[in-house]
Formats: sequence, C-alpha cells, structure tokens
Amino acid sequence: MIETITFDELQWLHILNPEEEDYTYLLDNYGFHPLDIEDCRAINQRPKIDEYDDYYFLILHFPYLDKSNKFIRMKEVKIFWGKDYIITIGRSHWAVKNLFKQTQESRQTYNTSDELLYNILDRLMVETYTLILRIGTEVDRINYDIFTKKPQRIIESLSLTRKNIILLNTTFKPQLKVFYKFESGGIKGYAEDMEDYWGNILDQYQKMFDLIEDYGELVEGLSKTFDSLQTNKTNEIMKVLTFLSTIMLPLTVVSSIYGMNVLLPFQESPFVFGGIVIAMLIIVVAFFIYFKRKKWL
Repeated sequence: MIETITFDELQWLHILNPEEEDYTYLLDNYGFHPLDIEDCRAINQRPKIDEYDDYYFLILHFPYLDKSNKFIRMKEVKIFWGKDYIITIGRSHWAVKNLFKQTQESRQTYNTSDELLYNILDRLMVETYTLILRIGTEVDRINYDIFTKKPQRIIESLSLTRKNIILLNTTFKPQLKVFYKFESGGIKGYAEDMEDYWGNILDQYQKMFDLIEDYGELVEGLSKTFDSLQTNKTNEIMKVLTFLSTIMLPLTVVSSIYGMNVLLPFQESPFVFGGIVIAMLIIVVAFFIYFKRKKWL
C-alpha cells in the first residue's frame, strides 16, 4: 500500500509491506533500475548507497528490541531519494511509519528532499540511541549483580547482552561507510548548505558506534571477572574438600586397625573407645592448626 504526503513540489511516498503491484508502480512511474527493485524485494541486504543520474538508492539497517525474548533484531529501510521526492519502503518499521503519520497529522512542511531525508535519518538515530542506552543500563546492572546474584542468572544476562552487542557491531560497522560518504562530500544531494546536517548525522552514528564498542569491552571485562570469581569459589571448595580428605586419612587408618578381628593393645580396656575418640579429635585439631598456619584455609 502506497501512502503519499505532498509538500508543494515535494512528495513523500511511504510503502508499508510492499506487494508486486507497488514495485510495478515504481518501475513504470519513476524508472528505477531493475536491480534496485530486486533489492527491495529481497531481505537482509547489505547497507549501501547507490548513485544514479537522477536519484540515490539507500539500504539501511536499524535495530529494535524484540520484547518477547529481549533480543535485538534488525529491520531494513529502503529509500529512493530524488530531487523532488523521497520514497521509503519498509516492513512495519516503527520509526519511519511513526514519523510519516506525525507529518501527516501535524502538516509539517519540508522545502527539499535533502531536508526530509535528514529528518528521517535523525529520527532513526534517536530511536537507535535510546536502544543503545538501554544496553548500557543492562551492562551496569550486570556489573552490580555479578557479586550478588546467582551464577546462572549472570551467565544468561552476559550471554544475551554479548549477543546483542555483537549484532549491533556487525551491523553498524559496514553502515558507517555509508554515512562517511555524506560527510566527505561523496554524496552531493540536491540542496545547498547541507554539509553540517550530514556531518551531524555522522557524528550521531559515530557516537553510537563508539558506545557499542565500549559496551562490548565492558561485557568482556565483566565476563572475565565473573570467570575469576567462579574459579575462586571453586578453589575455596577444593580447599575444604582437600582438608576433609587429609584429616579423614589418619582417622580411617586408626578405625580400620581397631576394626580388624585380631588381638590389639588395650582391646579389653573400658577406656579404649574414649581414648580413640580423643586421639582422633587431637589429629583433627592438629591438622586444622597446621592448615591455618600455612594459610591454606
């Protein structure tokens, strides 16, 4: 379904969940390259910007949070950018659709397609930045919980956060090259004096990319800290087990000797049992003092 907003000589067409007849309309009325239409039909295309004589074609990826499992997913937005039109194509992409509705309701006007494209990109940046800050909050929570929560919960949180950061990183890195083309002048556009605006978009995107890398390093550091804590706990448990095994060895020997069916010294004495118990206690205390002095406990 194609929806249209007209601003004097400028048009914004938004196509949500495009069908074949929509692609036919674009080919017949705008003469876009067939390969661009094929890219629109396909999903999971790499981010890029292609320049033609009378239009640009962009494929961009932006994240959203799947609230059912807290995983970050990616959605594509495809944009045809001409001198007097912007055409956005998406499959239920929340940010672009919301901006389109707000523009319809507020009757906000844009003078050039460059200005409209800038506002679309700016909205996508704001939505993405909010999501990245949420990742940062999760990293801070793990940093606090790592000393207080159960290990299984920490492992799940670390794994989920690491996966989300890796997805963001692998998406942002190739897409950064697209925005460098705007700021470097590789993409001239159709309006004058847009360099500062494109530079602002690049600054926002670079800032988010740097945050993602910082959060990735923090998560790796927290993961190593968690591993060290778990190793230390295991060592403490092994110390206790080693101590118990050590003191049990002489006790087992003494009890085994007096358990044999042979004549033994003091066997007939009424005090032999008490003596054995006292001897065992002395052995336990002696080993405990020895371990303490060696700082093994």
